Amino acid sequence: MAAGKWKMYEPASKYCSDGTFDMDATTNWKGALFLVAGNANTLSVGTGVYGDLTSEHANNFGYTTGGIALSGVTFTRSGGVTTFTFTAPVWTANGGSIVARYCAVYQNATLNSIVKPLLCVCVLDTTPADKTATDGNTFTVTPNASGVLTFTGAAVD
Repeated sequence: MAAGKWKMYEPASKYCSDGTFDMDATTNWKGALFLVAGNANTLSVGTGVYGDLTSEHANNFGYTTGGIALSGVTFTRSGGVTTFTFTAPVWTANGGSIVARYCAVYQNATLNSIVKPLLCVCVLDTTPADKTATDGNTFTVTPNASGVLTFTGAAVD
């Protein structure tokens, strides 16, 4: 199932424009899974860092706290549109079910003294409902084919 619309955390727009996020960086990006009881879908959460988020999926059943490194990360620019996207992260449930409502993306680094700044979040099922992968099955967060985030406007060099 494709993820719902991705929403940028409020501090992330500042991080994109002030150089905190290196928009050409293709490493250190992670995707982490969160439960409905948490605050991952609150765009103004705390100071806009991974440590502010609550109710991450437990470190079990094939999921590791902190999430998974994102691969295939790209920032491309074409026709006045900059697009951020990545390859769908996949977890395999092992010994139990992986259950989550949200996926948050953050940069797993300290940038301009900001530890693990958050970029964006999505609801995994647009119903909305929890998404579940039972033991032995995969839990996949599929980004939209058009990209996760798009920015329009003139390029600044």
